[in-house]
Amino acid sequence: MKAHPPIRVLLAPSSTRAARPGGGRSSDGLGTLAAYWSSMSHVDVDRRGDLPEDLGGIDVVVTDGGNADDRVLASIEQFVRAGGGWLALADVREDGLPALLGVQPAALLETAELRVRLAQPADPLVARLPDVMYVPGPMRALGEPAADGATVVARADWHYGRAPVLVHRPVGAGRVACATFSSVDHPAVQQLLYRVVRRLAGQPVEQPSVRVGMLGYPQSVGRLHGEGASATPGLELRVVADLDRERREQAGRDFPAVRVIASGEEIAADPEVDLVVISTPPHSHARLALRMLAADKNVVCEKPLALTTRDAEAMAAQADARGLHLGCHQNRRWDVDYRAIRQARDEGRLGDLFYLETFVGGYEHPCGLWHSEATISGGTAYDWGAHYLDWIVGLIRDPVVAVTATSHHRVWHDVTNADQERINVRFAGGQEAEFLHSDIAAVRKPKWYVLGTAGAIVGHWRDEASYEPDPVVHYRRHDYPATETPPRLTLYRRHPSGQLLAEELALPERAPFGFHENLADHLLTGEPLVAPLADSVKVVGILEAATRSAAGGGTIEAGGG
Repeated sequence: MKAHPPIRVLLAPSSTRAARPGGGRSSDGLGTLAAYWSSMSHVDVDRRGDLPEDLGGIDVVVTDGGNADDRVLASIEQFVRAGGGWLALADVREDGLPALLGVQPAALLETAELRVRLAQPADPLVARLPDVMYVPGPMRALGEPAADGATVVARADWHYGRAPVLVHRPVGAGRVACATFSSVDHPAVQQLLYRVVRRLAGQPVEQPSVRVGMLGYPQSVGRLHGEGASATPGLELRVVADLDRERREQAGRDFPAVRVIASGEEIAADPEVDLVVISTPPHSHARLALRMLAADKNVVCEKPLALTTRDAEAMAAQADARGLHLGCHQNRRWDVDYRAIRQARDEGRLGDLFYLETFVGGYEHPCGLWHSEATISGGTAYDWGAHYLDWIVGLIRDPVVAVTATSHHRVWHDVTNADQERINVRFAGGQEAEFLHSDIAAVRKPKWYVLGTAGAIVGHWRDEASYEPDPVVHYRRHDYPATETPPRLTLYRRHPSGQLLAEELALPERAPFGFHENLADHLLTGEPLVAPLADSVKVVGILEAATRSAAGGGTIEAGGG
């Protein structure tokens, strides 16, 4: 996809807001938005202590408050009418707003939480955002806009009615918008306001749909990518290629409207394909990704990104040089247990996270496919470990300074993978993490063991099954893989009395195609990736260092970055 043009944003309090520290917002709204927008390379954020008269070189002005003195308002109006944009985050205590915004405050919606609905579902401004979000209150309702061209983007439910809380409209050659959220900490609110800023800057909120080709069709992840693309607005599955006839036939049954072919080279040459998903075994990822990037295709690889750091860095360099997207299918960042732990960390409930253990496995014969052949898969830890290590680097952001690993090959000698591999990672901040994958563990360790300076989390596996009546054998039992069942997460915190209190963590709502939605957000609107490429490269570095360490009997290796 084409690179997103730069957006220059000036964030400043209005003079009214600056004169009333604290205002009505529940957090530093400008600071929260500045952090989110600054994570996008094409957004240049300038945060000021006041509004300058000269707004030259700026695309959009964002103010924390709707009012300012007459001199500043005149400057903003001149800026907007000449083609600029203004987003006013109106204070809940403001009783009047400038006529330029085209709306006026109405009732104060004073409650702990408000149900906010997006009012224009066909508008690309709200594509892939939830239809309904629950946002902390209070908020100031806005009156129904009477100005020409004004559009209500979001409404809050209130007393059997729906009050506008986000409105935008054209003014001269530019646009203005007014939002009354008292908190901008909600991720969907941040996304929505970014897209509003994009529209105020005169940029299209979205480009045309991303046309997807799939290289390799293993039934599990092949169908997942196909359904993810089909269910995600902005993605469109066009073609599937696989060398195996049976897999091609399966792809045709799963997606009858999609062209199915045998040649990957045909995908590379197809001008109707923008993005190629590589779902082949790991030892082929680098070769195929470099070929698709050379054909000017954006690329998503199955995990792990590659088997060596050299290959991963070569792939990243090629993508960067051509201005193309390269990503890794780290869909487990949307697993509800990881998200719950990350939320607890972000809320400060753990204090400083300094130690982390993760485990996967049991006592059973390993998979008989290529997953258990080290020359193809990379080794035992390259399979589940690519996900679990991604969790680790997602939770502990410091650079990796040392990796040690050990392995055992004691029982399952018909495969080349080790029976058990253990990887220890040490970070620049002194944090430690361990990943253990064992196929000879008669008793499983907890999936999660997380220590912070203020609390700890333990995640215990759950074995779930369902039963259905059967007239002959009475019932049939279906066992769900423990790896696909959310574990029971318990948070332990010390009470001032000295007691340790336990609390079961609430799990967020499952997002089965969260990866694909985030991919579309990134490609079409420039929003940040939940699983950035740098983390996937870091995971490959850890895996490669662990392989060297295990071969050397547990030597200390640098790796991961």
